[in-house]
Amino acid sequence: MPDRVQFRLMQVGDLDSVVALERQAFSHPWTRALYLDALTSYECWMMYWHDQHVGHGVISQIVDEAHLLNIAIAVEQQGKGLGHQLLEHLMRRASQRGCVECFLELRASNLSAYALYERYGFNEIGRRRDYYPTHDGHEDALVMACTLFTDD
Repeated sequence: MPDRVQFRLMQVGDLDSVVALERQAFSHPWTRALYLDALTSYECWMMYWHDQHVGHGVISQIVDEAHLLNIAIAVEQQGKGLGHQLLEHLMRRASQRGCVECFLELRASNLSAYALYERYGFNEIGRRRDYYPTHDGHEDALVMACTLFTDD
């Protein structure tokens, strides 16, 4: 696992870097406009390792439920444990804000993300048919949930 990473809240000035990372990491990335909206509606986090932006995540809160809306790790940094640290940070933040459960959706074909979430206690609770666009149609989203625990 990499050395300690740093986290800070995302700012408008980060969006060029965020959108560039998204375009490399995803076939259908979030747009700048989506991130501008997210900055006013959700908690958006930047992740740095050795002073380099290596990932980011977006989480929303509805009463006592957290929804992990997006998590991205730079392609060249994947497989180094950074996704684990980003997920832990987002889950800790949700718990600190009083959330007791966390939900997320992921592409059914994203087996590495599925394994990561399963390792952190997420269980598959549903499926949304044809939810995500692909280059030649649509694919299902898997809905996962886990119970959040406090540190005390």
